[in-house]
Amino acid sequence: MSRIRVAAYVLRKRASWELLVFEQAGHPQAGMQIPAGGVQPNETPQMAALREVYEETGLHELEVRAELHTEHKPHPITGMPRTTTFFVVDAPSLAPTAWTHSVHGDGADTGMTFMCRFEPLPLQRCLADDQDAGLGLIDIGFTTLARHQH
Repeated sequence: MSRIRVAAYVLRKRASWELLVFEQAGHPQAGMQIPAGGVQPNETPQMAALREVYEETGLHELEVRAELHTEHKPHPITGMPRTTTFFVVDAPSLAPTAWTHSVHGDGADTGMTFMCRFEPLPLQRCLADDQDAGLGLIDIGFTTLARHQH
């Protein structure tokens, strides 16, 4: 059975559109990522997306703008099947530009420290596990620059 997951493109508008990304402190090999994780029992995918953003970055009081697309792709390390639904989430323009967040709770990320920041779109480089592949579905101008060179 496929693991049901969500991922969130958290956007804010300043001079231009920006995407919330993070990197794991002490583990640069994990790459630049967006908030993502599993859907819990009795939780809608939209609720899961907002919970994952909160758990991994500390941002809350955000709004899901749209469900973007669903991807069926095995986990990059374990090869286990998984289904990930991507959401577009709006963040207030007053959200901080960069901060460090320690993950709390009882999930696999508990105790990890994430270095969070808003990056201008389009991104210069791809996200871990090709998480940025759907950005062009929001706006073609959001397509990661490195993808134009393929």
